[in-house]
Parts: sequence; structure tokens; C-alpha cells
Amino acid sequence: MNRVVITGMGIWSCLGQTLDDVRQSLFEGKSGIIFSQERKDAGFRSALCANVPTPNLKPFVPRNMRQFMPEEAQYAYMATKDALEAAKIDQDFLDNNEVGIIYGNDSVAEATMNALDKFRKFNDTSACGSGAIFQSMNSTVTMNLACLFKLRGINLTSSAACASSSLAIGNAYLLIKNGLADCIIAGGAQEANMYCVASFDGIQAFSTREDDPTKASRPFDKNRDGLVPGGGAATVIIESYEHAVKRGAPILAEIVGWGFSGNGDHISTPNVAGPARSLELALKNGGVDPKQIGYINAHATSTHAGDGREAMAIAQIFGDYKVPVTSTKCQTGHEMWAAGAAECIYSMLMMKNGFIAGNINFEEPDEETACVNVIPETIQTKFDMFLSNSFGFGGTNSTLIIKDWKE
Repeated sequence: MNRVVITGMGIWSCLGQTLDDVRQSLFEGKSGIIFSQERKDAGFRSALCANVPTPNLKPFVPRNMRQFMPEEAQYAYMATKDALEAAKIDQDFLDNNEVGIIYGNDSVAEATMNALDKFRKFNDTSACGSGAIFQSMNSTVTMNLACLFKLRGINLTSSAACASSSLAIGNAYLLIKNGLADCIIAGGAQEANMYCVASFDGIQAFSTREDDPTKASRPFDKNRDGLVPGGGAATVIIESYEHAVKRGAPILAEIVGWGFSGNGDHISTPNVAGPARSLELALKNGGVDPKQIGYINAHATSTHAGDGREAMAIAQIFGDYKVPVTSTKCQTGHEMWAAGAAECIYSMLMMKNGFIAGNINFEEPDEETACVNVIPETIQTKFDMFLSNSFGFGGTNSTLIIKDWKE
């Protein structure tokens, strides 16, 4: 079995578009949440969302290729470009080696809507445009990035609701660990337009704390009233240790455990048993004692049921050990399909820089969340191993354990 390492990372986030900016935002407890008048005017119950800027791809991607790229593929391109550069992988290397891509994505709402609106308006399928099919397919991110970077390894989209990008990293880890690949680009992307989350708003999933947007996302807090939608993209470069050493790559961390499970229960309401099993398997598969975990980046989205059940699952597995827990969604909102990969990067930045970003807006636990050690304000502390949870609709769970790399 190969050791599996991370050699590069890149991100496009409401907290920043460079690793340094994101690290600073995390440390300072900066929120990326805003009030959107556009959403309120359009009929949203909640006009809160993350402020994710639109990238300028013109210097990097020719026009004839940009027509195939919806919003989330644009975010993913920028994150992946930076991750490859950080890993010291250039186009010559990609041209001469089999590098794969596994990326999390689970919707392409705006591109699909725009194409079908044109079809219905003109009663002519050609009105959809030549790029519409490539923009609207769920595999749009992997197909675009594989062509743009000329990737010849595995080309796969991980589609599993809010666990999509964590499962993408987990599957890349499994392939490399078992010697079926040497290097895989992994991550996740989420469109940030209002159309992709209109149905979420329709089921009253979002916080309505519109008078103070930066206080709206409050994981584990007694007065949480729903999540805030986010977006963006995050990419990590995953390699076997031998492959990384051979090419002189900068090794950042090692993936030491992955656990996954299904709730086998309600389509949207989580239980405790499923998440607990995911945590248990990650520790078991990695040969990790719970007390080795210095930090947990929780999935906690700021919903009553989800946060409470996750807290109880953590307490069940970790027992008397009060491991520090936060959810970075307090700052970013819920990045959905991108969340697992983004939160691994957020946690890596904390681990590398000796701090845990505070769970801002956490003021008081309720009866369920009181069982975990939520860190309300940023603390400077060293840890060398973290656990990251990602859970999604349909009862899909993924847990990653990542260890700092020290020569």
C-alpha cells in the first residue's frame, strides 16, 4: 500500500482567492456573507449568501473553450491552476505523465436554465447554443479541466450532495493507495448564483437573519435558524509519496484515513448512527487513536437537526476526549459540493500556521450541541492531525483524516 500525500492546493472562496488571503480571513474571523438585494427582489425568503467574485479567465482560457464553462467550472479552473503551480506541476509534466482528475459537483442549474429558456422562447433547439450541453452536464467540471490541462488519467465526477468533494478526495486517496494511479487532481466546485439554491429557499432551509448577515451562519449555536448558501471551488493535488519524492514535489500533508457510510434513513433529516459510523471507520482505517486528532472541522451547516446529530456522533466516538471542534461554515456559509475540499484546505492552513479559527457567532449551545468542545474565538495552538466531516442529502457521509508532513 502506498502512502498518499498532498503536494499542492488552490482555492476560490468568499474568504479570498489566494491561500494567504484565506488564511488571514480565517485567523481574523472574517465573514464572507452578505445580503443580496437581487435575491430579495426575485422573491427569496432569505436574501443571504456568500460573496463569491467572478473570475476573469480571459488571460488563461481561449474564448472557444470558455463557451463550454459554466460558473463552477470557472471557479474550479482558477483553483486548479493555482494548486498545480503550488505542486510544481507544469504543462510539460501533464503532457508526459498520466495525471487524473476526480472532482465533486452535483448541479449545474443556471446553465441548464438559460439554455432551456432560450429553447422555449424561440421554439428552436439551436437557440440553446453550441456550448449548452457541455455547460449543463453534471460532469462539466471534469470534462472542461481534463481538456484544458490535457489530463490523461482517470476523469470522474463525484456526485453525492454535500459530501461530493470529500468523496472525490477519498476516492483519489484509495486509487493512489492501491497503486492504480500516481497523481490525481481532486476537489469540488459549487455555483454561487441564486437559481441553484431557489428550491432550498423554498423549503425554508436558509437563515433569515437578514438584519445582520455576518451573524447569520452560527453552527452549533442554540439560536441557529438555518444555513447560508455559499459557493466557489477548492483543489488539492494528491500523489503517492514515492511519486512526489521522485519529482521533488513539496509535500504538505499526508492523508492517513478515510471513512464513509450511508444513513439508510430519511432523505434530508440526518441521524446519529450514519455520521458516527463514518467517523469510526476513518479512525479504524487510518489506525488512528481518537486522542491523536487535534482538531475537527465539522460539517455543521447551522441547522438544528444537522448540527445536533453531528455533535452527538462526535461525542459518541470521542467519548471523554474533548477534541476542539469548529465549523468554518460560520464564515463561508455552506459551500455545498465544494465544502469538503474547501474545508480540508481551511484546516490545512490552520494546521500549517498554528491556529484554530474560531466558530464565530457561537454564543450558547443547546442540549444536543453542548456535548462537544466548540471553540468560539480563534486560538493559537499547534496540532498535527485533523479530521474533516462532510455529510449530504440522501444520508451520504464522508470523513477524512489528514496529518501534517514534517521532514
